[in-house]
Parts: sequence; structure tokens; C-alpha cells
Amino acid sequence: MNFPVKPGQPHPLGATVDDHGVNFALFSQHANSVTLLVFDAHDSLVPAQEVALSRTFHFWHAHLEGLRAGAHYAFRVDGPWDPAEGHRFNRNRVLVDPYSKGNNNALWNRGDAGDTVSGTDIRSVDNLVHSLRSAVIDPRGFDWGGDAPLRRPTQDSVLYEMHVGGFTKHPNSGVENPGTFLGAIEKIPYLKDLGITAVELMPVFEFDEKDVLRRLPDGTELRNFWGYSTMSFFAPHRAFCVEPQECRHLDEFRLMVKAFHEAGIEVILDVVFNHTDEGNHEGTTIIFKGIDNRVYYHLVEDDLRYYMDYTGTGNTFNCNHPIGAKLIVECLEYWVREMHVDGFRFDEGTILVRDMDGNPTSYAPVVWNIELSETLADSKLIVEAWDAGGEYEIGRFPGFRWAEWNGRFRDDVRRFVKGDIGTTGTIATRIAGSADLYEASGHQPTNSINLVVCHDGYTLNDLVSYQDKHNEANGEGNGDGIQENLSWNCGVEGPTTDRAVEDLREKQIRNFTVIQFLSQGVPMILSGDEVRRTQGGNNNAYCQDNEISWFDWSLREKNAATFEFFKRMIAFRMRNACLRRDKFFGDGKNSRGLPDIAWHGTAVDRPDWSESATALAFTLAGVDREPDLHVILNQHPEDNDFELPQLPGRSWKRAVDTSFSGGDAIAEPGREEPVHGSSYRAQGRSVVVLISG
Repeated sequence: MNFPVKPGQPHPLGATVDDHGVNFALFSQHANSVTLLVFDAHDSLVPAQEVALSRTFHFWHAHLEGLRAGAHYAFRVDGPWDPAEGHRFNRNRVLVDPYSKGNNNALWNRGDAGDTVSGTDIRSVDNLVHSLRSAVIDPRGFDWGGDAPLRRPTQDSVLYEMHVGGFTKHPNSGVENPGTFLGAIEKIPYLKDLGITAVELMPVFEFDEKDVLRRLPDGTELRNFWGYSTMSFFAPHRAFCVEPQECRHLDEFRLMVKAFHEAGIEVILDVVFNHTDEGNHEGTTIIFKGIDNRVYYHLVEDDLRYYMDYTGTGNTFNCNHPIGAKLIVECLEYWVREMHVDGFRFDEGTILVRDMDGNPTSYAPVVWNIELSETLADSKLIVEAWDAGGEYEIGRFPGFRWAEWNGRFRDDVRRFVKGDIGTTGTIATRIAGSADLYEASGHQPTNSINLVVCHDGYTLNDLVSYQDKHNEANGEGNGDGIQENLSWNCGVEGPTTDRAVEDLREKQIRNFTVIQFLSQGVPMILSGDEVRRTQGGNNNAYCQDNEISWFDWSLREKNAATFEFFKRMIAFRMRNACLRRDKFFGDGKNSRGLPDIAWHGTAVDRPDWSESATALAFTLAGVDREPDLHVILNQHPEDNDFELPQLPGRSWKRAVDTSFSGGDAIAEPGREEPVHGSSYRAQGRSVVVLISG
């Protein structure tokens, strides 16, 4: 049936369901006309109704009386095809809505949506029957049951980076709906047992999982697995849904968020606003390129046919154009207001500080609009403060609320644990919260996200098992991925049956983890590190939707001791407030007269900051009635005796010693071993934590 059409309203953008029908609104400054296509079903080959939208300034709109949620739609946008002027309008390209709450790709054929095809005028090829379709979804009516973002203090957070699909796709995951939002719900007891406080989900916005990046000689197709190529910013990824064709995108995502919140776990989304999946001048026309290319992208000033590529992906989203900034802020507010997420991590976030000409600025409108948004006031904001265009803003990212993936922490901890000399000074700075990066600008230790590994690189197991990257399975001749990983294989490359090598690797994993969780700032671990998940030395598994990337649940039993160690270390951090300060160390003392922090070497009060130093120790004053902590870091391969500070009327007890295996390396509360004498012998390459009692 055809629905009666009224002019409708230019705002809000997108498809908005009301009591009388659906209002559609789209921005395009340079278009000549916009046609709305309405389909009976997600896989209808032709539209049931076509509607020419009315125009108010640069906003195109119509209201379809009687249309309800569950309908499917798309747009044709006509205007000048003049790439030399930055315009790529093509009414034969059927486009999804930038504000769509869900899409379906049952008919999608990416090859029919490119801007160039050899020997063919691509403008003459209509991709209607192979196009994506947006879904009309009404966000109202979901039963949240009183749920709201958890607002956990940042300093009390332990982040867990995970891929929604890869977390449960392995055949041994045992979940009913593997690889989905609903599948993740079934593994919440595991995460709660581990003790993490927040999941940082790799991209869940719509991306093209059908995109075949390349084919290997054996016919294996490699596809986009990670999802860092967004197609639609308001839409949950359809492949993570069980029933996307029924327009249940929002409900399935919200069921997951609600379940995480019931377990006390926050949900943080990894968002990609720096670029889109449309690629460069030869790329695919899906959304912005066909709606208003010159507005939404940074183009080469001297030749508007081409795209500025600050991201290494072919294009760069114009985040600080008023319309681009509007979309980003409204998108974030939507995910908080309607989806109850607790925060965001911004991929290649320095793109957000580039102005409309691509130059970095301290007063980027989109950054400050996010910082000052009342809707986002309690949301955690985390940024990857660098981009492929060479901008590196660690410690200098504008605003005050933004935490940063601290790449300096990652690199300095790797150097120290693998044994590089001359690193005691830098490791002390990182443990103390990276004041050299943050204090002068008025930031706090909580601005530092302390990671050792993440999705982009080695797993923690591979960091101690491989000297060189092994990315042959990616089909790029092992030329992709970073070359310098600051890794050490402990004497053997890859898997080994040598028990001594394996024992050393396990100890190194414990060393990394203890240092990370003793450091001021916010620790983040990569999914599977707690059970020694491996990618076989692949440090760039972006295209591996297979067992290279999937969480192997058999490791939970195989490496139960490592899991127990992580679990106890997380609990230890949560029991000791002195490890979770929201201010940098000062000249204060606790009620027992101990300074906030005191640095030592093998002798008390005599730290060795020389280039040849291999030993460091420090004492942390406990908060209120909590015990004081004394930490020993023996970087040297050989054992070393460390003098202990004297505590009148009290003594030291061993809480952590990474030279012990598995969970035994951390004593259960109340079962710490008394330390006798005035010194402690730390085994080679070990970390020791003593508590006062």
C-alpha cells in the first residue's frame, strides 16, 4: 500500500516514529533532489513506494502517515556528478540513512556500489536490487526495569577489551547464539568471576562483514573481522544480532547491556568516527559519499577528486564540519540515552582534533561539545590519541575528562619486563601514574589507560612467545603489522615443550600483570590474556574471523592457574585503595606516618636511577586502615637481596611473588606468609609485593 505523505519536519534527522506515522529527515547541502524508497520487507527487490522529499534549507524531509516500525527504507540522492569539485552524487546508488537504527544486507553486493568499474560508466549501473536497506525502528517501549549507566568511579575500573563475535564464536563456547550480543550474555558469569568492572567492546556499529578483502591461494576468503570500518553509526551490527530481519537490533543490544549492568559490569563502546567504509575515490558508495561527499569528508585541497587520508584507510571523516560534529555528538548521546552504554573509546581519536582544513587545534568543536554535553557528563571518554597522519597527542589531548590509551606506558613496561637496561626511571614514572604526561596540564592518573597489549598487536601470551611477527595468514606476505613489538620469546620462537621456557613465559606474564595492576591509572586487559590466548604470533589479525581470533574456551581449564592469578590480582587491586588514587603522589603521609610513596633500590631509600640499574623497590602508604605495601621489582636474571623498610610494631608479609607458579603467586587474603629478617631475596626476573601487618 501507499502511505499518505505530508511535508513533515526537518528535525530530528533519521526515521522517527510518532503516534501518526514516521518522519524522515536527511541533510544534503548540495543535492538537487532526494527520493525516499519504502520497501515491504528487508529483502524486497523493488520499493513499494517512492516519495520525493521536501526541502527546508539543506534538510530534506517527509512524513508518511500510518507507516509503522518494522518497515525498511533507503534513499536516492541526485545532484552534480563533478568529482573535480568534490561532488559524487549518483541517483543510481541506493543509500542507507546516516541516522538509521538498524540495517539489513540480505541483498547486498558491494561490487555494485563502487565509483569505478573498468570499461563501465558506473553512473549508469543501478544497484537497487543489491543495495543495503535501513530499518524503521522505534527505540521506545523497551523494558529497562530501572536500568541506567552504572557511573562507577574511573579509578575503580578494570577494563576488558573484547570482540563481541570472537568472544563466543568458537565451537567450544557452548552458547546458544554464538557470535552475538545474546551469546555474550551467557558468558557474563565468567567475566564476573574474573572480577573485571567494564567490557570495552570492539566496534559494534554496522560494518560490512561480507567485504572480501582478499583470497588466499587455497581459496580462503579473508573478511573484515575487527569492524573498524563503520557503515552506519546509530545501528548495532546486524551480524551480532539473532533476528536482524525482524528489526530487533536495538532490543538484542539492550538485553546485553541490561544483563551486564545487572552483573555490575559497565559497557564501553569502541567507536570509529575518524573514517568510514566508503574508502577512497575508487571506493564504495554506501552513505556519505552519495549524500554530500564535499561536506562529510576531508578532500585534497588542490584536487577535490581525492581524499585526505589521515587514517590510513582511504578517507577521513570531517568531524569538525558543523554537520559532522552534529552527527557525532547526537550519536553518542543516543547510545547513552537510548542504549544505556557507560562510555566510549575513540579509535584514532586525534582525527577529532583536526579542524575543517585538517590541522590540529586545541579548540576542536566536536571534542568540546562531547566534553561539555550534559547527556554525556557521566560517560567515560577514552581516546586513542594518535592517527596514521602522524599526529600524536598522548598527554596533550584537548579537554580534561578524556582518558588516553597510554602507549608510553605500554612501551616502557614492555622494555622493563623483557630486560632492557636503563629503564628503572621510566618504569617508576609509569607506575606512579605518568605524571610527566598528565600532571602539568591539570590531568589526573585516571587520564591514563594502562595497557600492555590490546587487539592491535600481540596477545600477552604471544608477547612472551614470539620475537618476530607471523602474519603470513593475512595474505600480505607478512608485510602488515608493526615490526617492532618490544617482545621477547624467552629463548624459543613460538610453541615449545621445553618446561623451563614455558615456566619463564608464565612468570613474565605474571610480571607484566602485577606491574600493570600496581600502577596508578586504569588497567585494561585483552580478552583471553587471562587464559593465555594465542594468535600464533599474528600481530594484526584484523581479517581472521576464525580460530586465530576466537576465544578458545578450552583454555579456561588448560590454563586455570593463569586465570586464577589474574582473578586474584584484580581482587588485590580492588582491596587496596592506595593502588587506585585519583590524585598524583604528593608530600602527604598516612596515619602511620608513611609518605604516600618512597622509592628504594636494593637498599632502603637509595633508589638507583643509573643506566645500569636492574632493581627498583617502593613503599606505598596504605589508605585509612588498609595495610601499607612494599613492592620489589627485580629485573635482573639473577636473584637479589632487597633491604626492607622497618615498621615499628609491625612486620611484612608476602602477598605476591611472581616466582611462584599460577595462583600460588598471590596469597589469599589472611593467608599471607610472614617475612622474617630485614631483607627479602627476590628471584631473578620477579615482582614481589609485601603487605604490612
